[in-house]
Amino acid sequence: MGSSCFFIICVLHSAIALTCGVLMVFYSKEICVLGHGPKTASKLQGSTPHDQLLIQTSDSFSGLLLFTIGFLVFMVACVKDWEFQSFFAKGCVFLHISMAVWRFYFGRKLEDLAHDWPRHAVGDIALATSWLFFLVYLWREKYD
Repeated sequence: MGSSCFFIICVLHSAIALTCGVLMVFYSKEICVLGHGPKTASKLQGSTPHDQLLIQTSDSFSGLLLFTIGFLVFMVACVKDWEFQSFFAKGCVFLHISMAVWRFYFGRKLEDLAHDWPRHAVGDIALATSWLFFLVYLWREKYD
C-alpha cells in the first residue's frame, strides 16, 4: 500500500514540475505577469534588449531544468523499495523546507519580490507536508 501512496505523490509532484517547466519555457512572460503582477513583471524582464535576452534564456533553462526534474520524479514513482522511498521522501522534505527558508531569509530582502515570498513559502511548505504525510504513513505501516 505504501508504494501506491508513493506513486500518487510522485505523479502529482511530477505533474506540477512538468507543467511549470513547460510554462516557464514557452510562456515565461505570461507566467511572470501571473505570478508577480504586471508592474513587477516588467521590472523583472529587463530594461535593455541584451538584459531581456539573458533573462529569457535563463528562464528557459530554469524551465527545462524543472521539466527534467519532473520527468525524473515520474521515473522514481515506479521504484518499489521502501527504504529508497523513505530516503527520497526525506530528501524532498529537506529540499522544500530549504526553499522556504531561503525565501524567508533572502527572497523577502529583494524589493520587487518582497510581497511574493509568503505565498511561495507556503507552497514550499505544502509540498514538504505531502512528503511528511507519506513518511508518517510509512512509519505507521512499519511499526503496526
